[in-house]
Amino acid sequence: MAGSVTRCLTVTAGLSLQSAHRGRGLTVGAAQAMAMSVAGSGRVSLGSLPFDNLALRSLPLEPSRESGSRQVPAACFSRVRPAPVQRPRLVACSLPALGLLGLQGDELQGSVQEQELADYFSGNRELPGSEPAAHCYCGHQFGNFAGQLGDGAAMYLGEVVSSQGQRWELQIKGAGPTPYSRQSDGRKVLRSSIREFLCSEAMFHLGIPTTRGGTCVTSDSKVVRDVFYDGHPKYEKCTVVLRIAPTFLRFGSFEIFKPTDEYTGRKGPSCGRNDIRIQMLDYVVGTFYPEIQSAHFQNSVLRNAAFFRELTKRTARLVAEWQCVGFCHGVLNTDNMSIVGLTIDYGPFGFMDRFDPDYICNGSDNRGRYAYNRQPEICKWNLSKLAEALVPELPLEDSQSIIEEEYNTVFEQHYLQKMRKKLGLLRCEKAEDKELVSELLHVFQTTGADFTNTFRLLSEFPVPGVSTHFTLEEFLEKLIAQCASLEELKLASKPRMDPRQLSMLLALSQSSSQLFDLLGNKEEITRELNRIELFSELEEMTNEELLSKHRKAWTDWLQKYRSRLEAEAKDVDVADLNTERVKVMNSNNPKFILRNYIAQNAITAAENGDFSEVRQVLKLLEHPYNEEPCVDNVVQEAPAEATTTTCGSLSNERMPYHSKPPDWARKLLVT
Repeated sequence: MAGSVTRCLTVTAGLSLQSAHRGRGLTVGAAQAMAMSVAGSGRVSLGSLPFDNLALRSLPLEPSRESGSRQVPAACFSRVRPAPVQRPRLVACSLPALGLLGLQGDELQGSVQEQELADYFSGNRELPGSEPAAHCYCGHQFGNFAGQLGDGAAMYLGEVVSSQGQRWELQIKGAGPTPYSRQSDGRKVLRSSIREFLCSEAMFHLGIPTTRGGTCVTSDSKVVRDVFYDGHPKYEKCTVVLRIAPTFLRFGSFEIFKPTDEYTGRKGPSCGRNDIRIQMLDYVVGTFYPEIQSAHFQNSVLRNAAFFRELTKRTARLVAEWQCVGFCHGVLNTDNMSIVGLTIDYGPFGFMDRFDPDYICNGSDNRGRYAYNRQPEICKWNLSKLAEALVPELPLEDSQSIIEEEYNTVFEQHYLQKMRKKLGLLRCEKAEDKELVSELLHVFQTTGADFTNTFRLLSEFPVPGVSTHFTLEEFLEKLIAQCASLEELKLASKPRMDPRQLSMLLALSQSSSQLFDLLGNKEEITRELNRIELFSELEEMTNEELLSKHRKAWTDWLQKYRSRLEAEAKDVDVADLNTERVKVMNSNNPKFILRNYIAQNAITAAENGDFSEVRQVLKLLEHPYNEEPCVDNVVQEAPAEATTTTCGSLSNERMPYHSKPPDWARKLLVT
């Protein structure tokens, strides 16, 4: 254990060492000097970014520079070179994200500046001071250990230290093959890159911890992709996204030390190298949790436990924030979980339109492992896998007790606290608030209410004693307008299993429980039986009966909500309290989110050479809580034959950005 402490102190001291090797970035002292110079001038340029590539100095770097996919033992990074693309051009850039690096917005606008951004952040030109590398990590994918994964399409460029002393890692995604690309080409395409770029910025402006999207650059280079794996591949344009974060290390970064997995027979490429695990822990805690390092520098076990406790809390708060805006991460594998508690890797994702606790945003998640209502428990499971990867530097019994002590409690507290703000419950916390929220979500589910719009609308609820522009009945009609139609609910509840398959599984559940456990999923069968029951009920229902059912459900809940608001208003000025209630609700219930149909329209326009819609949507998403949009409050509507692959040419129809999705959007499939 003394060795662990010594290494801990060595890395901490190393943060101020002046002895970096030539060609391996600035020393910390030089980086600080450059940052002070930046602070004095207030300006930096792309050619003078103050790089300080601490990760490459602190963690093992593979000595080999050979090309091609391979196992990479005893190393955390491999040197790589971006593969140039033909005629790179800027789709969009986020000035607030680039501002983190000290780049000024007024110096990034114009055709010359846009081309410079495109050249540097496509990988066609190398930024002075950058050191391209790819990170080695493993991961549990859909519950199974996959062995070595790594940055197969992403490249670390280096770390920039801002004038405020903040450290930002730059990473380009889609810049070509790395040792971790396996059979892939290391490229990303326009549609997925636009979605990742826009969602990174959308999440940040919603107030959710996330990696940032700096630029999105496309090109004339093309790769073949079979989006739906249905034998219909097509050529798509190579596109590169600049991502910015304090670090892109993840849970899976520590799984490179995993011994042979009993289920898959795979192991991490650095299995048995506890010295590197210690090195990585020293780097992570010393760099990104300095207050924990300072508090426990004499005892590595206490330090590691404090780090794991803080990460557990951050992860619980993060997924609670997701749930409260209806966000769903489509691939919650351990390799997509940030070691500093950020949302990372926007592959398949989705913001719910119609509220559905079983919502699955990833078309390839056949068994619903990462469904909306399972995300909190999955993040907890992922923490348990990280706990296993930290042994012996943190005993498993210690980390498991931390998870049990902290995770559920922090999640539930943060979730309920956020929900109180979304409902404008400001002055007191009552035990029945949890039930009020649960009943509200049940009404959302049974009525098929639009998650975002309905929460936003609740701030307009007419409170007794406050003058309003409409009656309770008129407000109720507004709510009903956000509910799903009879046809929408039928489509959503339509049985998904072949009746013969369902009958066979039900028979197996009675006759052979062991075989059923192998072939069947009890939860899915229960959901299927519920769908059959609901679908049969809806088949017999008229539109008038459905509206009456919706009206009663909302009326019953609103009566409870009104009583709760009256308890809030006891002994205070009702008008003043209502003003504050509306303000808080509208700053916690976004009006604008990145709905799938909005992203798809921007993608379709970009695929046709028009980047203006991407830029307009980006600007809109920078102000999600504004009542009045900062751009034209309409989006072009794509035709009914839209798919994820293409939406064809845009029609002339226009619709507000906060509208419920059009009918064609139900056919969108993200994989």
